[in-house]
Amino acid sequence: MSKTTKGILFALLATFLWSVNMVIASGVKEHIPPIGLAFWRWTVACVVLTPLALRATITDFKIVKKHIKYLLLTAILGISIFNTLIYFAGKTTSAFNLSLMAISIPLFIIGISRIVFKEKVSNLAIAGIITIITGVLVLISKGSLDALLRINFAFGDLLMLLACFFFACYTLLVRKKPKELEPKVFLYYVFVIGTLILLPFYLWENTYLEKVVIDSKTLLIISYVGIFASLVSFYLWNEAIVLIGTSKTAVIYYLIPIFSGILAYFFLGQSIEFIQIISMAIIVLGLIITNKK
Repeated sequence: MSKTTKGILFALLATFLWSVNMVIASGVKEHIPPIGLAFWRWTVACVVLTPLALRATITDFKIVKKHIKYLLLTAILGISIFNTLIYFAGKTTSAFNLSLMAISIPLFIIGISRIVFKEKVSNLAIAGIITIITGVLVLISKGSLDALLRINFAFGDLLMLLACFFFACYTLLVRKKPKELEPKVFLYYVFVIGTLILLPFYLWENTYLEKVVIDSKTLLIISYVGIFASLVSFYLWNEAIVLIGTSKTAVIYYLIPIFSGILAYFFLGQSIEFIQIISMAIIVLGLIITNKK
């Protein structure tokens, strides 16, 4: 399997796992408070990763200490802020809207890459991105220009847009990851630092706002988001960036609305209309054009 194929598969799987997270963010808003969900999500990820990474983490402590500022910034953006904002956004908007806002991440990544890293965007890639955006606009408006002009955004949509900007910054920081940091050591420190930063906010929420009720549903949710939507997906996403670069990895994130729409149909009872199928086909076409050499 070539590096490109492997990178694309990794990014696809990470995107699918995060699509499930979008559905969870909207579907559990009455069951688990947002900071509580974020805190326990990363606590589970840390616990699962500890036996796999602890020895290498201790061995590489001098390297970690050398890059502690980089790890701190990466943890704050990608762990403490991004996912917590998603869960806050999920309280006031739908899973579908969350996925629509999520597609702004590749645009942020490509834009920042162009400005900061002077990364060129080919004419073919621009054509593909325009095709993708067209598909997304068709999805939002259901094929109606009037509906597109009259679209209203909830506060949760704006929070999700802000979260997307932070995740774009995180993705670009991953691109600059020091080579001497092993992937599992990098992930472990980022997860632990991000969780520790969340701890005082979780204690405040749990004391003054809303407690996390530990029942079978809660355990099932935090197990999924802690292992699959955190540990597995972040590893796959980070490796995809290394294998195929930030821009190509970012473009695959446009599949979020497709995955989320299908998942919402099966698990939240949301219907899939013909115009949504058309828009999904346009988005896939754009992805093919963008990744064509």
